[in-house]
Amino acid sequence: MAKEDELVFLPLGGVGEIGMNLALYGYGPRKNRQWIMVDCGVTFPGPDLPGVDLVLPDIRFLAEERKNLKGIIITHAHEDHYGALNELWPGLNVPVYASPFTAGMLEAKRDYEKSRTEIPVTIFKQGDRINVGPFEIEAIGVNHSIPEPMSLAIKTPLGTVIHTGDWKIDLDPSLGPLTDETRFRKLGDEGVLALICDSTNAVRDGVSPSEREVSESLTKIIEAAEGRVGITTFSSNVGRIRSIAQAAEAAGREVLLLGSSMKRVTEVARDIGLMEGLKPFIAEDEFGYIPRDKVVVILTGSQGEPRAALAKIARDEMRNVAFTDGDTIIFSSRAIPGNEKAINDIKNGLVEQGINVITDSEALVHVSGHPRRHELQQMYGWTRPKMVVPVHGEAVHLTAHAELAEQSGIAAVPRVRNGDILKLAPGEPEVVDHAPFGRIFKDGNLIGDYDEMGIGDRRKLAFVGHVAVSVLLDSRYDFMGDPEVEPFGLPQFDDEGEDMGDTLYDAVLGAVESIPRARRKDLEMVREAVRRAVRSTANEIWGKKPVVTVFLTKV
Repeated sequence: MAKEDELVFLPLGGVGEIGMNLALYGYGPRKNRQWIMVDCGVTFPGPDLPGVDLVLPDIRFLAEERKNLKGIIITHAHEDHYGALNELWPGLNVPVYASPFTAGMLEAKRDYEKSRTEIPVTIFKQGDRINVGPFEIEAIGVNHSIPEPMSLAIKTPLGTVIHTGDWKIDLDPSLGPLTDETRFRKLGDEGVLALICDSTNAVRDGVSPSEREVSESLTKIIEAAEGRVGITTFSSNVGRIRSIAQAAEAAGREVLLLGSSMKRVTEVARDIGLMEGLKPFIAEDEFGYIPRDKVVVILTGSQGEPRAALAKIARDEMRNVAFTDGDTIIFSSRAIPGNEKAINDIKNGLVEQGINVITDSEALVHVSGHPRRHELQQMYGWTRPKMVVPVHGEAVHLTAHAELAEQSGIAAVPRVRNGDILKLAPGEPEVVDHAPFGRIFKDGNLIGDYDEMGIGDRRKLAFVGHVAVSVLLDSRYDFMGDPEVEPFGLPQFDDEGEDMGDTLYDAVLGAVESIPRARRKDLEMVREAVRRAVRSTANEIWGKKPVVTVFLTKV
């Protein structure tokens, strides 16, 4: 260990927001640190990003540091932790370490998306230790809402950091592992410099219910249901899928899986032995031959996704599967912030068909995969860190977590947001620098920033429409034929019933004719005059200024 060596933590996503988790840890002198990346996730676009498919973390910081990046460790296979890897890894080309389930999900994702990126993955699972650059990293088993999640103990000459990833304490899960209290306590005995810890449920008191309690509740609902039962949940929650399948079997019902992501996940889970002991699921074309009280459908769409199976059921668009009056659909999930309206639209579509809708506000049909306040305090007690760094959450979650840590007697609780370079050691923790961070966007087959992908212009077009104008001038700078005006996305008529296109056509004529012929030689000036005339005329009629493109040609 050299005198000038430092250990730093740098989040480029997931701190100040839910999703898009990406953390860097650096070790060495300030001008020559070696780095590891923990997780590489995405978030999903809202209506403010029309046409965008995925939102990815901006890793331009690594453009200069790429030679110093020694490896990427993925804690688990949720999209907000591994979903950007296919897009971002080709520019990094460093070793990737992940569990068998995560590796299988990455391969299935690559096949589904027809990606040409082949990412070599080194299997890394609970209890394993690896050396990556100056870091010794140990995988510690934790419980979460997906198979094979892990926390990381990151050991350096300046101290040990525990990066929790997503976790909770569930003493009776439907799918292991248990959160490894013994190992966390042993690390606490050895000394923990910093706990970099999940804040998602830091605003919620108490302890999360057990997954087994959810399973028992779902079993009772299925047994009491008179008609068909549909249960929508996150496709990655293999433990929940197992619980539902077992409850269905106990009630004498067959199980159908609906949704491509649900089927992909269960195939990966089956490949590594997580679906053993379950009866085979039925095929979609068998659904119509099974009595209503003898079937359970597990389906995608819990977040209101318009193309998912549940949305198609709500619109009665499925070819082989339909629910009818008296059937039941259970939302075994909680709304991710921002998805509430889409989910409510689907619920309304179901209720209109006479379908009973059950959510977690009516029954215990879902439990979060993240720790509540008492579970966080248990983790503090096990590991006894010198500092706690709240991550994985929006400002309200991070602040609540920081207050809890301070109240629990943690000596240092530094405030960190995306782009902050936090020195963990030596000395007192402090933000010593800032790195560029932000968002880039996957849109179809291309990836770029907000301006490169034309998102701002696209948003503008969504609000005000577009007018294309084509004007031909002859050698004397008079009109050569009638100009063409094509409004798109504008009202068809004004408030007096006049055709909007005709009115804008007149504006084009007036704009050109108001310019003396001698001055029309300045084609750029004529083009701008036409553009302004069309915008101002539309604004007078409509109250909005459309985007106007003028094609002006002198023949």
